[in-house]
Amino acid sequence: MSLNITILGCHSATPRKNAYPSSQYLEINSRFFLIDCGEGTQRQMRKYKIGFSKIDRIFISHLHGDHFFGLIGLISTFGILNREKDLHIYGPKGIKEVTILQLKLSKSWTRFNLIFHELDSKKSEVIFEDTKVIVKTIPLDHRVYTNGFLFTEKPKDRKLDINTIKRYKEIEICDYHNLKAGKDFVLPSGEIIPNKELTLDPEKPKSFAYCSDTSYKPDIVPIIKNVDLLYHEATFLKDREDLCDKTKHSTAEQAASIANLARAGKLIIGHYSSRYNDISDFKKEAESVFKNVELAEVGKRYSIDSFPYEILN
Repeated sequence: MSLNITILGCHSATPRKNAYPSSQYLEINSRFFLIDCGEGTQRQMRKYKIGFSKIDRIFISHLHGDHFFGLIGLISTFGILNREKDLHIYGPKGIKEVTILQLKLSKSWTRFNLIFHELDSKKSEVIFEDTKVIVKTIPLDHRVYTNGFLFTEKPKDRKLDINTIKRYKEIEICDYHNLKAGKDFVLPSGEIIPNKELTLDPEKPKSFAYCSDTSYKPDIVPIIKNVDLLYHEATFLKDREDLCDKTKHSTAEQAASIANLARAGKLIIGHYSSRYNDISDFKKEAESVFKNVELAEVGKRYSIDSFPYEILN
């Protein structure tokens, strides 16, 4: 699988006996990211057997406690585990100050480098890119500066059509790299064999959008258009839409509207208010607008290539 999401926490406000605040573990094209880090995140990572050493980059949506109070504890544990490689942290301006202050006052300096990428732009921007993945911000509308994140695979190499290639004895294994890169093949006679005759189209790059705390904001739709999997907060049902205006949150119906406008492949909703005892109502409300809806629940792992979800032990 080239894109998996594990839900470590998906409830709003405070931790409770069976409710953990926001955190998700993303595996995309052999890259491993942590998205938000509410209290209890590292406990959940251990429970669901997520390797601490795999994570090199953490993305924090905003500086409300239910989205980052677990960060300092995780950093401290990395130190106890004798981590040596760099840790990159992406988040709002202020994330460095609040983290360094805690390390300073507790005299808990790390032996590994903490590299902060502080964000303050109100426009979508690329904040990370390598040979396999690109990450962009999704500016959201909450009570404090907040970003969602769009994770997209880089286009993969073309696939070799071996049956066709075998017809040309002039094509050797050492030529395969150029063919995968999209180059035509030139025979000794000078004849050009178009690449499209020797290769097959690669899989469409997969994408995941994480939209944490936000009021209904349809102007994000162009950023996440045709996303394969969308996580969008749904703190309230429409019976309490009045609270959305006060708290800058969304209803399940509004989350589904964003998914519908964006033509998303699948929608996961979460960040439920504790006032609701039956989260199945969120699914019903969202499905009145958008059919492909899943409820975020702790311990569920979603794969782009495999729905419904897998339940982890």
